[in-house]
Amino acid sequence: MSLRKSEHIRLFIPGPVEVRPEVLDAQADWMIGHRSAAFAELYARTQPMLQKLFGTENPVFLYTSSGTGIWESASRNTVRQGKKILHLTCGAFSERWAEVSRLNGKDVDLIAVEWGQAVKPEQLAEALEHETYDAVACVFNETSTGVRNPIEQYAEIMRQYPETLFLVDAVSIWAGAKVDVDGWGIDICLTSTQKAFALPPGMAFASISPGVLERAKEVKNRGYYFDVLTLYKYHQRNNTPSTPPVALLFAAERQLNDIMAEGLEARFARHERMAAMTRAWALENGFGLFAEEGYYSPTVTTVANTRGIEVGALNAFLAERGMTLSNGYGKLKGQTFRIAHMGDTQPQHMEALFAAINEFLAQEG
Repeated sequence: MSLRKSEHIRLFIPGPVEVRPEVLDAQADWMIGHRSAAFAELYARTQPMLQKLFGTENPVFLYTSSGTGIWESASRNTVRQGKKILHLTCGAFSERWAEVSRLNGKDVDLIAVEWGQAVKPEQLAEALEHETYDAVACVFNETSTGVRNPIEQYAEIMRQYPETLFLVDAVSIWAGAKVDVDGWGIDICLTSTQKAFALPPGMAFASISPGVLERAKEVKNRGYYFDVLTLYKYHQRNNTPSTPPVALLFAAERQLNDIMAEGLEARFARHERMAAMTRAWALENGFGLFAEEGYYSPTVTTVANTRGIEVGALNAFLAERGMTLSNGYGKLKGQTFRIAHMGDTQPQHMEALFAAINEFLAQEG
């Protein structure tokens, strides 16, 4: 029997997202030892489903961290001393990953565009023509701005530079839209559990290419906790170097089975439908879209607050109706608000949210 409190605020924020009761309850299974055969079997059962969601035959590592930990792992393990990494930045999270690389002693170059814009493929092509990099790092879906970067077009350019590793943060889009690691030649593709995968936070996954494992052998001071060579050694045993979040892996198996039952194409189409609904609602009600046209995210919409509503007052109103959305991130607070349409959220949930916001707008005049 569930011990959850009866009061429930449905989350329309871009992480942590709403988690279904069945997934929450899956965490309550009897605990097993993480060095047991039962755990190895659990790990092994999840692997092919994770690979399918990543679109890869590469191993998918389990990290006991948020996606931020894999930023550190990726930066530390792929860039050799005296070499450089190129970061493509277009918002708060892509900028933060570049800072992680700097704090780990890496020589960082940037292609930086205004928040709300996408980094264009020709900008990447020009940079690679003039400088040699050990790695290029980018964010597929910039959660702060609602921008989906053109990863497929980056991939075409990256094929011309096989010695440069391609590192992609797919945190807020994985399990909500197609990710094709092998087709796009991605060397590290990382995500975490609390976004479109719709689990509680605390665990992250990354697909790791053979090129990354070879490069890591040439990198000194890879660290301890996020060393990909150590992770790979344990992965071959269906295990992890340090204690994993066993309860979250129970929930992950439940969620993976349910995602496969829904069907990936159906799941991705549902996300696109909810995104279109959200953009249409915003424009019909006098708001704008902060993201550049043609680069809209399928999982989170950053609404330009052109009507100047007080987002805190809106959320107080929504809380009374069992809902919440997210204010703008960082310097965009108040200027925008963010509506997540990801995970196991359904179109009818979005309709209920829009009706409630419309009620607030009507009373505000």
